[in-house]
Amino acid sequence: MKTAGHDAVDEIQEENDAVSLCSLYAGSETFGIDTRKIREVLGDRDLQRVPMSPTFIAGVVPYRGEVLTTVNLRALLGMEAHSGKCCVLVMEEGEAGERFGLVVDAVGGVVTVSRRMLEANPCTLEARGKWLFDGAYKMESGLIARLDPPKLCPSRLSETGLFRKSSNGGFDAGPDRR
Repeated sequence: MKTAGHDAVDEIQEENDAVSLCSLYAGSETFGIDTRKIREVLGDRDLQRVPMSPTFIAGVVPYRGEVLTTVNLRALLGMEAHSGKCCVLVMEEGEAGERFGLVVDAVGGVVTVSRRMLEANPCTLEARGKWLFDGAYKMESGLIARLDPPKLCPSRLSETGLFRKSSNGGFDAGPDRR
């Protein structure tokens, strides 16, 4: 028989085990980001393209009196550009609080999963995938790959060397062809 004290401890352990993911989409693929890493979800925005920027930089958008640099998830994944509406998630990373936007096709709902359900990236995943994802959750509806927000930061993406140079002097997220 459990006492009230044991029930409270069990409840805390279960609460600590829960992770809330914001589901988001790029093409037909589903991804997730820990909701604690998202500062705000902006609706559809007009992005201003930055000349000579890497292709994974979607552009800049005004945000609360600042200029917010946005990263295009489709470009990072090597997908074709999306012609319809897109959504911007505002992220903030690092001790310096570098703020940036993540451009996705759409945002789904919040999904709560157990930390123990996270499976490691497969060893066959290419280097860019290993950089972007920190595992996946098997769901009834399919896999949800968990994005690693600190690694989506524009300054970190530029430093990785995982994105080859494009013809316009920027960097391209397409597969390396040597």
